[in-house]
Amino acid sequence: QVQLVESGGGLVQAGGSLRLSCAASGRTFRRYAMGWFRQAPGKEREFVAAISWGGGSIYYADSVKNRFTISRDNAKNTVYLQMNSLKPEDTAVYYCAAGSTTTTQVTPWNYWGQGTQVTVSS
Repeated sequence: QVQLVESGGGLVQAGGSLRLSCAASGRTFRRYAMGWFRQAPGKEREFVAAISWGGGSIYYADSVKNRFTISRDNAKNTVYLQMNSLKPEDTAVYYCAAGSTTTTQVTPWNYWGQGTQVTVSS
């Protein structure tokens, strides 16, 4: 069982930066792939970024490539999402997820956090 708690969301102007953190409980954190997803009002949850358990495989949605960076610190049981050059269309609730495979699909992920709100003003 893994519990995930996101933090770092907030209100930022377009062009600004935020860093999201996701703290995981449990000793098995390093065995899991970790991902970030987001959901805007009235839209389906969508993939943002994912990183394999060892960090050797990383994937990004096209919409965030070259702006967002996912990383993990297995010693701290934490995964990060550095978000730069933010745009109003990045506004959403951002969710952290843990799973056994690194995938861009939503359904295979086993554990989810409660989400953190990111709002980008124009």
